Amino acid sequence: MNSLFSIAGKDYRQQAPLFLRLAIGFGFMAHGWAKLTRGPEAFAKLLTVLHVPAPHFMAWLSTLTELLGGFALFIGAFTGIAAVPLIGTMLVAMLTIHIHYGYSSIRTIGLTPEGPQFGPPGYEINLLYIAGLVSLIITGSGKFSVDAMITKRRSI
Repeated sequence: MNSLFSIAGKDYRQQAPLFLRLAIGFGFMAHGWAKLTRGPEAFAKLLTVLHVPAPHFMAWLSTLTELLGGFALFIGAFTGIAAVPLIGTMLVAMLTIHIHYGYSSIRTIGLTPEGPQFGPPGYEINLLYIAGLVSLIITGSGKFSVDAMITKRRSI
């Protein structure tokens, strides 16, 4: 095998999903943890303003989806299944909040003596998360994952 992804005949493509899983999984866990530590009730207030139905339930649902789904991605367990509700949270966030602020995730609105001031982020990060999740659905969780360990045990 002679390709960019091989060194001395060894193919490394099955290790690539590890980096996506770690970055995306950690990102979701960090956002879920922030919602949990601030109290899902605080997030429910934002959802109420956005006219999201059942805001308290949805606040808890999105918090737990981000925490548990992010952890599943991080360890590579049930990656294809965990990615679907995470894509859903990104689509809802993108279409209800971020779409109104344009594409860019960095929106400089001013400069003060303390430094730059930033406005609300656009939907760029949502699209990057969705692209990474779709990539993981297509490629699988890779060699270094719980999914790979389960598959290996089943084949024995």
